[in-house]
Amino acid sequence: MPNDPPRERDPSAIDVRAVRRHFARAAPTYDAAAVLQREIGTRMMERLDLIRDEPRTILDAGCGTGEALPELAARYPRARRIAIDVALPMLVAARERTRQSRSLFDRLLSPVGGRAPGAPALVCGDVCALPFASGTFGLVWSNLTLQWVAELPRAVAEMHRVLEIGGLVMFTTFGPDTLKELRAAFAGVDAHPHVARFADMHDIGDLLVQSGFADPVMQMEMLTLTYPDARSMAHDLKAIGATNAAQGRRRGLTGRRRFERALAALEAMPGRPPDGRIPATFEVIYGHAWKAAPRRTAEGHAIVTFER
Repeated sequence: MPNDPPRERDPSAIDVRAVRRHFARAAPTYDAAAVLQREIGTRMMERLDLIRDEPRTILDAGCGTGEALPELAARYPRARRIAIDVALPMLVAARERTRQSRSLFDRLLSPVGGRAPGAPALVCGDVCALPFASGTFGLVWSNLTLQWVAELPRAVAEMHRVLEIGGLVMFTTFGPDTLKELRAAFAGVDAHPHVARFADMHDIGDLLVQSGFADPVMQMEMLTLTYPDARSMAHDLKAIGATNAAQGRRRGLTGRRRFERALAALEAMPGRPPDGRIPATFEVIYGHAWKAAPRRTAEGHAIVTFER
């Protein structure tokens, strides 16, 4: 039989190797520039106040420099924490952060006989291929990671797989209007993608249901950062590793002229605020859902439950 024709490559799809390189390089500068990431993480953590759950094991999927790990430890001191990230230098930074936070816990708890949470296990790996057994975690936490995965359906399915029945996934990611100003500026430079293609909130909700999650809750808000000039915006994005990782990006340097044209387009953008600062829009998507008990076997047979 003839071979199937090769699938056409999506130029806007994520190149996970580029993601790994970008975040590895950004590890030393990430914390100083990650103002938005911290704010979103704080808002995400507040949503846990509405959920009464005591997970025994927590996965921080895409932990970065470990910003969430100390607070997860404080909130769930008896839970075992495991953190995974695709970039090894990010895990090195996370290890140092957890060392410092454990020392702080020791100082705060020692007068009253308390016990500091144990150190988290740190794993270098891909969210699309989680190296954990099925049903391991009671909570999968993921702040601003899903926009960087190569295959979003696979990542969602993996999160579902590693959750125990009744476990919770809670995540944030970016929606399609994120960095629309930068996208428009580069549109007049060339035909190559310069900003990642972000998934729509409703599509992510559908993916959750298709993967077996129950009662998904999706919310969205627009946040805007402003910069004194276009170069400051580009500098901050590079400092947190949020640079072009699309499959169809230009291989090699974009070129000073193209870069300058994009910066000039940002500077000349209509509708700038009265103070003249450059806006950067971020469409932030918050989501959580529960792993429901399966209704069918792996062979497709319906599961019937009899109550006594």
